[in-house]
Amino acid sequence: MKRIAVLISGSGTNLQALMDAIAVGHLPGEIVLVVSNRKDAFGLTRAEMNNIPTLYFPLKPYTSAGKSREEYDQDLAVKIAEFAPDLIVLAGWMHVFGAVFLDTFPNRVINLHPALPGTFAGTHAIERTFAAWEAGEVHVGGCMVHYVVPEVDAGKPLVIAHVPILPDDQLSDFEMRLHAAEHQIIVQAAHLALSKL
Repeated sequence: MKRIAVLISGSGTNLQALMDAIAVGHLPGEIVLVVSNRKDAFGLTRAEMNNIPTLYFPLKPYTSAGKSREEYDQDLAVKIAEFAPDLIVLAGWMHVFGAVFLDTFPNRVINLHPALPGTFAGTHAIERTFAAWEAGEVHVGGCMVHYVVPEVDAGKPLVIAHVPILPDDQLSDFEMRLHAAEHQIIVQAAHLALSKL
């Protein structure tokens, strides 16, 4: 059974999609650890309700002590490595990893990003896509799961989904449709990544 660690920063709806897929046999693996850099992330509660080990690992104690992001990444990599994951899935994890973390898990870290490849890297991608659509600059939105490299949202895509923006859409309509697509592709991408290991 392949071992998966999931890193989150929020409510954990994509974590839930992974747990649901495993429960019905659509994803051949087990989630052995859920990590959050935010203490109040509901995803931690989701994990605890399913008896999955959790780790709260905030950046602030490092910055407050004058320590570097590299030291944070290194220490977190050590903690995660104790669980021997085959795959690490960043599912709404709001923190950019550098080489010190990624080199610990080569070609084993994937990230969900709510925009198409080469567009709207970084935060608030959904809002930025919708604003660009309103301005007539784009005609479709989307999301992808990609391998993580030190450059933000620039790794090789594993799975891409195009998400239409309809003429009468409000941001909330597009957002709901995009999240539904995310829940599908995160499972597909995890399955694909595991099959390559």
